[in-house]
Amino acid sequence: MLGLVLGTLRLPFVILATGSPLAAAGTNIAISAAAAGAGGLKHARDGRVDWRVVSWMAPPSVLGAVVGAMLADDVSEALLYGLIATVLVWSGIDLALRPIAPRPRDHLRAGRGGVFAFLIGALGGAVGLILGTLRMPALVRSVGLDVRRAAGTNLIIGFFLGVAGFATYATVEGVDWDVLVAGLAGALPGGWLGARATGRIEERSLRLALGVVLVVVGVVFALQAARG
Repeated sequence: MLGLVLGTLRLPFVILATGSPLAAAGTNIAISAAAAGAGGLKHARDGRVDWRVVSWMAPPSVLGAVVGAMLADDVSEALLYGLIATVLVWSGIDLALRPIAPRPRDHLRAGRGGVFAFLIGALGGAVGLILGTLRMPALVRSVGLDVRRAAGTNLIIGFFLGVAGFATYATVEGVDWDVLVAGLAGALPGGWLGARATGRIEERSLRLALGVVLVVVGVVFALQAARG
């Protein structure tokens, strides 16, 4: 509904189920990719995907995801989680509380979105997330999409990123296939049903809801960083 699949909230449970951070990362990013694909398909059918932005942001997202997944064992998880938590909490408060008048852009800043896409892809690939929670504010603030189109566009980009990350983890046996099947059973219908609800909610309410979700997810990451 918000253009997010919230793998950040799922990841701790996947870690418990798999017993391995590496397997959890590969499994979680695959579930996120499936949910993003299901939701993104519905958004695309309803005309809420900007394919020009996708063409600019998907390739660097995929490249970043592959690089991040390959370096997953060499990067401090505590450092990654702390950085993500900071950005999420700041973005959530800013998006939810700062008054924003609709300002449609005739010329979207897709090039700037490409830079964000690579960095977000690398972070997500390293920790097993498609990180739509970071990309969504970039699409709204930096690129200039409205929330509804940003939601659909974000899911499509996240799908490509997730598939690339999953494929990379699968080559090093970083996937728990039983947990993956169970996760897909909920993620696919959840992503589709959430996407159906997007067009029925006022944009201001979507912004507020997105801001709250970002803050909550940011706190989860902060707690994870503190434990690390």
